[in-house]
Amino acid sequence: MAKRSAGPGPDPLHVSLVALPDAVISTLSGIFDVLNAFAHMDALRAGPGARPPFRVEIVGESVGRMGLASGVPIEVQRAIGSIDSTDLVIVPSVLLRQGGWATGRYPGLVEWLHAMYGRGAVLCSACSGIFLLAETGLFDGRDATVHFGYARAFASTYPEVPIHPERVLVVSGRREELVSSGASMAWHDLVLYLIARYAGATAAQEVARLFALQWHHDGLTPYIVFEGRRDHGDGEIRSAQDWLDGHFTVPNPVEAMVERSRLAERTFKRRFTEATGLTPIAYVQRLRIESAKRRLERSDTPIEKLSWQVGYEDPAFFRRLFRRTTGLAPGAYRKRFRVPDFARPTVER
Repeated sequence: MAKRSAGPGPDPLHVSLVALPDAVISTLSGIFDVLNAFAHMDALRAGPGARPPFRVEIVGESVGRMGLASGVPIEVQRAIGSIDSTDLVIVPSVLLRQGGWATGRYPGLVEWLHAMYGRGAVLCSACSGIFLLAETGLFDGRDATVHFGYARAFASTYPEVPIHPERVLVVSGRREELVSSGASMAWHDLVLYLIARYAGATAAQEVARLFALQWHHDGLTPYIVFEGRRDHGDGEIRSAQDWLDGHFTVPNPVEAMVERSRLAERTFKRRFTEATGLTPIAYVQRLRIESAKRRLERSDTPIEKLSWQVGYEDPAFFRRLFRRTTGLAPGAYRKRFRVPDFARPTVER
């Protein structure tokens, strides 16, 4: 860990923000700017001569210009080979291309991450940056989160890491030294957490106010789009899923699926659950709620009518189910995800 001096406040914490060719520039630059804000914005300074709480460096395997995933270049300020110790390491989002994450491409970075951890550093990931950190093995058996769109790929690549894509932020380890944030803009929660942890809650609140950052208090469940698993290899169940895609609003859809199949009811339900990970009725409910989410986002349809449109005659039951599934009441979901009036195009007359 970096040493502290007896000057006007402690020395800044050294933050190593990792640049690699797969990194997403928006996350990397956003984290850099927010954590560096204390050094550049008068409103965040504790007083004349006060040191900022963080000193952020963009680090990589070599100094110089590096093209990131989008093709936009970034300047690597310091080579990891010259860094003996650091306080915080942050791996930003990485872009997983077709074929997923290929392990073993960055042995130097993985070795350095392991060394920094051994010397006391806190390891942090934003979104899919956890793919690189997990390669160290330090997250094995430790809870973590990742972008929900990458959850299956991560679980397949790193089955020893318990993953919770619905959670915004997960802090693990005996000294809370392993920190991961979830989907995309959850890096806001990561930097606000780090500011609150090392500079205090008041500083985190002020940063959130100045940058208009928001904590994702409701988690990421409302953002997750349900996609039923279809790579199970059971043709009979796949056929039932295909039929259900267009008929989930019909009365008694589970009974209808069983009748359409060539299986006994008990066998069908067992195979359906084994193949998809959900019971037939739970699967139907997820499809209905997903349809309701789209309708809430795109229409002013009253909740009572919308409930009937997706297959529920009892609006009260629908409201309870919707909240249990998404974490939000239908009205709150509509308010959060519907395009606001000021952003809608106007028709020219």
